[in-house]
Amino acid sequence: MANYDESTYGERIADVYDHFFTTPANAEDAAEFLASVAGKRRVLELGIGTGRIALPLAARSIKVSGIDASPKMVERMREKPGGDAIPVTIGNFVNIKVPGQFSLIYVAFNTFFGGLLTQEDQVRCFERVARRLSDDGVFVLEGFVPDLSRFDRGQRTSTIHLDTGTALIDAVKHDLLRQHILGAHIAISESGTRYYPLQLRYAWPSELDLMARLAGMRLRERWGGWRREPFTGASQTHVSVYEKVPVAASSVPKSKGPATVAQKTSKMSRRLGSGSKR
Repeated sequence: MANYDESTYGERIADVYDHFFTTPANAEDAAEFLASVAGKRRVLELGIGTGRIALPLAARSIKVSGIDASPKMVERMREKPGGDAIPVTIGNFVNIKVPGQFSLIYVAFNTFFGGLLTQEDQVRCFERVARRLSDDGVFVLEGFVPDLSRFDRGQRTSTIHLDTGTALIDAVKHDLLRQHILGAHIAISESGTRYYPLQLRYAWPSELDLMARLAGMRLRERWGGWRREPFTGASQTHVSVYEKVPVAASSVPKSKGPATVAQKTSKMSRRLGSGSKR
């Protein structure tokens, strides 16, 4: 898909996103969950978009900041009550160029997969998140659980919505080796056709856990949704909470200079030598 980058999806769908058929209606549940783990410092949303979650979270007296690649999505947030009060950095959130530390960083509704299209960028994002978290902070990630049975010969076409005036069709192609999905929402109505392209690179929960470990974090808890539903083999989505691994001073080995190593080598040689005389 030529000329596609991390801003394309948001720029194309911004004007209808809040009322689009695929946008989940769980913002209050998400805000309630996030408020319970937010801590006492600032909160950062990766892919803040139209403020679907950030605004109800800010309404709970939590200081929210955001990053987003789509200026149009952020413009829609600015039009809403309270939207002007939330600081937003425009850019790719793989680098997280926002100063300071946060007690909570979160990314919702598969945005991690759609905003970071390679495994390398996803790993880098975990690393940047770890640097920006306070020692007691957490990283919350909402994503879907991959289901390869959805695809037939590497593709899928499905009807998402259908009524007397509108048909919404999803068309996707699946690259199994790259864990990459290339697709589009196609809205057809009497007034015309709208085309909303999308790309994402999905990851299994276990792969995300490994990315966290590489960044010095670990899984603290995982749920099947924002209402803390149990996560099971039948779960279609997950809400994963990662925390930084504390570095205990006693667990860090003390460095030994060349003299110390030489002394140990000498002692071992003497032991071996005395043993050979027996």
